[in-house]
Order: sequence, then C-alpha cells, then structure tokens
Amino acid sequence: MSTAVTELTREYEGATVPQAGEYAIDPAHTSVEFVARHMMVSKVRGRFGSFSGTVTIGEVPEASRVEVTIDPASVSTGNPDRDAHLMSPDFFEVETYPSWEFKSTKVEHERGDNWKVTGDLTLHGVTKPVVLDVEFAGASPTPWGTNAIGFTASTEIDREEFGLTWNAALETGGVVVGKKIRIELEVEASAAAQAA
Repeated sequence: MSTAVTELTREYEGATVPQAGEYAIDPAHTSVEFVARHMMVSKVRGRFGSFSGTVTIGEVPEASRVEVTIDPASVSTGNPDRDAHLMSPDFFEVETYPSWEFKSTKVEHERGDNWKVTGDLTLHGVTKPVVLDVEFAGASPTPWGTNAIGFTASTEIDREEFGLTWNAALETGGVVVGKKIRIELEVEASAAAQAA
C-alpha cells in the first residue's frame, strides 16, 4: 500500500477505515441500482441517474453519518415504456413525490471492513427504517487533487410497505412484480486534498 493511500486511512478495531471528514458522493462514479422480480421467472435491473449526498466519517467511525437524496424521475431500466410506468401514479408518482431520501441513524462495526448502517428511507411519502450491509472498498488520491473513498452497500425492502402496491395477477398464478426489491450501491465519495 502506498504512503499516499495509507495517509487516507487508519486502523480501527481490526478494520481499515477512512480518515475523518466530510466526503461528497461523486455521481459520475457511483451507481444506485435496484433489482425486482418480474413475472415470477426473471429479474429486472434499474438504476437512478440523478442523486446527491454526503458521507461524514467520524473520529469514532460509529459516529459517522450518511445522507442521500435521489430523484426518482431519473429511473432507467432500459425500457422507456416501463420507465414511464414506474414514474406514474401506479408506482413512484414523481409529480407528487419528487425526491427520495436516506438519512442514517446508526453505524455499527460488524467485522473487518464490514459495517451495518441503519437509517430512515423516505420514498413515496413513507418513511421506514432500513439496514444497509456496507463494505469499505478503499481510498485513493485522484489526479484531480481530491481524495476518494469507496463503499459497496446493499439492502432489501418490501415495496408495499412504502405504498408501492401496484400489481397484476398472472393467469398461471403469481403476480407481475415481486414485493421484495434489492437495492445495490457502489459509492465513490471525494474530499478536497489537505495541504501539506
């Protein structure tokens, strides 16, 4: 590990963690995706193209915070008709609920580079607690004079608990859209490099 990278991280209870500070999520190098069961036989993957947020790393890592805002109208599943349906009152109802938010409430160290981040997820006008499984992926200085840190995170939610209840029955039994939605995040966040 290079000296520059070492200076961006520290050891904490057997884990490597970023240096304390505030990091802005970099939308160009971050993906916010979801996976839904379709027709009981396959999975459809979608992503959101517009979002912002900050990751604040505490001196004590358990005091860290995460806040993210997502524009649901930026959804893309590779099918324009399906995207339009998702944005409609049947699902996201984006004209009434133009933003989704996640605000962390607790950070817990699991083991090694693995953490659990509990927070309040607000979408479609409903707020529910969710727990993200998070792995710290590392840190590096960038060619643009910033310091970047990376995380992988995932969770699963029941969309019906957030009022997203639209569905249609299949003649063979079952429904068009599954209740459980998996959320997968690849996050890169940057802070300005400190002067020597």
